[in-house]
Amino acid sequence: MYELKTKENDRSVLEFIDAVDHPKKKEDAYRLLDLFTETTGYQAKMWGTSIIGFGAYHYKYASGHEGDAPLVGFSPRKARISLYMATGDPDRGALLDKLGKHKAGKACVYINKLDDIDREVLKQMITQSVAFLQETYPPDE
Repeated sequence: MYELKTKENDRSVLEFIDAVDHPKKKEDAYRLLDLFTETTGYQAKMWGTSIIGFGAYHYKYASGHEGDAPLVGFSPRKARISLYMATGDPDRGALLDKLGKHKAGKACVYINKLDDIDREVLKQMITQSVAFLQETYPPDE
């Protein structure tokens, strides 16, 4: 049976960010840590070896595949910073149009540096992504 590699764990978020080689990317990671924490109200947790996630939800697809994932998150990768937002949100495109310089994949938004984007729009995207996932996958009562 397939097992997800990206699971929440007890690794230190601050140690992970401190280990980022590029000084500007490290600075942006600390700024994103503050922005995501303030916007979501969730404490940052490491997911796998390189994703900083906020909150969590349990998903189950029609295929039967299920698992846990962070509501939102980011990773200061070598090439770009990856921002993890909800997939399937029909309102995502309107905010992406206002975000600034980025590339968008199915689940990720890639930026070179935080100064390339509008942080207020990013906050709206974070809030919208959390709300969409909590509505789509409501927490068990």
